[in-house]
Amino acid sequence: MNPLYTAVATANGREGRAVSSDGRLDLKLSPPPALGGDGEGTNPEQLFAAGYAACFASALGVVSRQQKVDVSDVSVTAEVTIGKDDSGFGLSVVLRVELPESLAGETGELLVKQAHQVCPYSRATAGNVPVELVVE
Repeated sequence: MNPLYTAVATANGREGRAVSSDGRLDLKLSPPPALGGDGEGTNPEQLFAAGYAACFASALGVVSRQQKVDVSDVSVTAEVTIGKDDSGFGLSVVLRVELPESLAGETGELLVKQAHQVCPYSRATAGNVPVELVVE
């Protein structure tokens, strides 16, 4: 891999802080009430969901430009679930992609599948985290 950028952040657990090396990200962390926390801070699943949604929307932009299709009105919502699995805890993701009406049907679904093939988050989770694609 030819590195283009490296993000660096430090956290000290689910109840503490997460801080990026440049100081632009500085968040209080706390588990959500569903996991026994007070919900007064951000949790890792929210951070992962935000990053995945942004990355996937960007990947969708890349593939749509290659196809000469306008997806300027696209919206991606990532739902990240944490739960217990056979080895402890695991994650699952639902990506809800809201496309303009002009991309309803096969064209939109194809673009979403292509974006899933090029999105770095999708590639990183492949075979590790179940990801469901929902085109809305």
